Amino acid sequence: MNATLALQLPAMMQRARGSGRIATKLRAGVTVIDRLYQDGCAKIRLPHTHSNALEAVLINTAGGLTGGDRMDWTAEIAAEGKAVLTTQACERIYRSLGDPASVHTRLSIGAAAHLDWLPQETMLFASSQLDRRIDIDLAEGASLTAVEAILLGRDAMGELALDAKLRDNWRVRRNGRLIHAEATQLTGTGSERGAASLLDGACAFATIVHIAPLAERRLETVRALLPTTGRIAASAMGERLIVRAMAESGLALRRMIVPIIAGLSSAGSLPRLWHL
Repeated sequence: MNATLALQLPAMMQRARGSGRIATKLRAGVTVIDRLYQDGCAKIRLPHTHSNALEAVLINTAGGLTGGDRMDWTAEIAAEGKAVLTTQACERIYRSLGDPASVHTRLSIGAAAHLDWLPQETMLFASSQLDRRIDIDLAEGASLTAVEAILLGRDAMGELALDAKLRDNWRVRRNGRLIHAEATQLTGTGSERGAASLLDGACAFATIVHIAPLAERRLETVRALLPTTGRIAASAMGERLIVRAMAESGLALRRMIVPIIAGLSSAGSLPRLWHL
């Protein structure tokens, strides 16, 4: 190629791509691996536990995501199975020069099965952009405990990531019927970060969703776990129980939500990677 022409061509930036898929089956009442697929920077590890539930750790070997990167995760939990999915560390979303980073998660939970979807926090750096979607399908009698937490900047560095942008969409269906939907959007403007009706200066926030046939009956138990101080509340209607929390730091947020997640998980405890 002519050297002059090469200088005129736009530089092609390397992008992270990852796809991980896991499916389970039952063997003598224990949930075990059935199929496993991993590609690119997506890796899945299966630590040994003393539980009947299968625990899987999702890993992004790229070390974080930036504009144009894409991650896809898929999990299928067999009927009557139990599984816990978590991540090795916080997912870091770095500065973007154009397009957002994209993360799409698809979870399918078989009849009378339970899934704990417990990824560690997602950290948005300054000028970062993240477009995330979570699609969850539950069969008859299936249950779910899911958490997603967002950190805006690094506490230790005094970062606020005021210009970070986020589009986050959840869709939860039972037998194909939509039972829960929510959307969160940060546009990188100061008003939404400081307004009393929005984040009110919080640098960390989380949503916990528990869906089970008798979820409403657990509301008082969950409220008893809420700290007496802090911006956190729980509500329930029918088979949906929702907890929302905001805090001034990631550590403060984790201390608020850990007892609640542990109380709602199928094992009554958290994966070892979640321990403070």
